[in-house]
Amino acid sequence: MTFLNSIIENNKKSWEIVAKHFAGGDALPSYGPLAQTEEELNLIGQIAGKAVLEVGFGSGHSLLYMNNNGAKELWGVDFSEAQRALAQKTLQGIEANLFTAPMEKEIGLPKNYFDLVYSIYAIGWSSDLPATFKLIHSYLKEGGEFVFSWEHPFYNQIKCRDHQFILTDSYQREGYIETTSFKGEDAPMQIPKYKMATIINALIKADFELVEIIESDTPSHLKGEEIPYSEKYYSLHKASHFPTTFIVKARKRTL
Repeated sequence: MTFLNSIIENNKKSWEIVAKHFAGGDALPSYGPLAQTEEELNLIGQIAGKAVLEVGFGSGHSLLYMNNNGAKELWGVDFSEAQRALAQKTLQGIEANLFTAPMEKEIGLPKNYFDLVYSIYAIGWSSDLPATFKLIHSYLKEGGEFVFSWEHPFYNQIKCRDHQFILTDSYQREGYIETTSFKGEDAPMQIPKYKMATIINALIKADFELVEIIESDTPSHLKGEEIPYSEKYYSLHKASHFPTTFIVKARKRTL
């Protein structure tokens, strides 16, 4: 087993344990924790009549959003069987083509077929961004769009302690963040750590045309509220100073 395959398999085993903690979380119309929504940003726009593919479908709530907004076909890929079971429950009575496989692997999904490929807080789990983006590019029709969100690479470098923000790690260091537990479960993870430039350059090298990059502000419904001090990882206090999320819209070039 190669190093990358080992990471994928280990993370998959742990996701089978923790999937239940993420039912309904980080799903459209939200782009991430304390991030702006599709209603505010209008990155995807018109959904009706489109064939859509979600990379990292999780509990299926973003696919449900797509269905409720008139998508013609629903497809999804996620490497966790537990996530697939949750998604099937969420999408009960709705036709959806769901596959259990790593996003980095070729599994025979249709080529030059989808109007939209999207991913909400999942793409950063890829241990091989060039392979992942190359596959996503191949799934899209000419002119098709790819929209994804992920935690801002700078956000997890910062902690709040004693009313000060503290830099806890080097932004320059890439590799993996290794944890022995996740969501309080005995579920060790190896989470890829990328700089923003690494992600964007991998997208460009996969021959995508960049349309828009957003370092998300806090959502509009929280604007104007009094912001209490907090040392929590995700808090309005921290999110008002550093974006939790970045969002990218890209397009497959028309030849």
